[in-house]
Amino acid sequence: MILDGALATELQLRGADLNDPLWSAKCLIERPDLIRAVHLDYFRAGADVATSATYQATFEACARRGIDRLAAAQLMRDAVALAVAAREEFWSDTANRDNRLRPLVAASVGPYGAMLADGSEYRGHYALDDGALADFHRPRLQVLAAAGADLLACETIPCLREALVLAQLLQEFPTLSAWISFSCRNGAQTWEGDSIADCAAQLRGFAQIAAVGVNCTPPQHIASLLRHLRGATDTPLVIYPNSGESYDASSKRWCGEPGALPFAEMARLWHAEGARLIGGCCRTGPLDISGVRQCLHRAHSA
Repeated sequence: MILDGALATELQLRGADLNDPLWSAKCLIERPDLIRAVHLDYFRAGADVATSATYQATFEACARRGIDRLAAAQLMRDAVALAVAAREEFWSDTANRDNRLRPLVAASVGPYGAMLADGSEYRGHYALDDGALADFHRPRLQVLAAAGADLLACETIPCLREALVLAQLLQEFPTLSAWISFSCRNGAQTWEGDSIADCAAQLRGFAQIAAVGVNCTPPQHIASLLRHLRGATDTPLVIYPNSGESYDASSKRWCGEPGALPFAEMARLWHAEGARLIGGCCRTGPLDISGVRQCLHRAHSA
């Protein structure tokens, strides 16, 4: 399956100011039309899955913006509805159905660190225990469980501990399935230092985990991470790296240069290493996703 690419990157290219603790979720308030348009463009580019604008849409982040809990919950539902509406618009055109799966909508569940808006999803080492982590995630999962998404995307998770908290919480919502993807510091470890192989192995016993993998990690680490994952689990592997640039949390800017190879060519290598859900994260766009689809479909037809 082909996943979409970055949401925030495209929103900024279209004029949105995301200098806000809500990040891309700010557009749920100010420019929902832009969010729907980006989702639609990713479907047109070849994405089989759209990821909702709920990564940083938490009750705590909304409260800092003066948004009460009822309004915050509605924003989360609105985010899923925008992705669903884009999917239905795309699928209503029968010309879009040739050799395509009916696209899915994944409700994004960002880590606790994303709510802090200080780059903690690239560090981990949270100053709260597992019970407090569960209490943070549970209310948003309750809203998203009934919002109309096909599954959850628990993404950019910096540590095994948070992944296990999320996997256990899913059992409170037995109709849900989710993928869990980690942010990683190198070709073998999460940002907090856990072995990615151990992460995959410990998640194997959770039936609601539909896929496990890595996102928002430089592409040069992906092949190695896939080898470690492949040796530890038979769960489908999900991969959606960033462009290869580095995020500076203090300036809230991406620095450096993207990966040396075209994104689509790297995707072919990741598929050969076992990835079965492939897309892009920060600093990737519809052109990258279109290239991934074309590259992988050529590989299948060869």
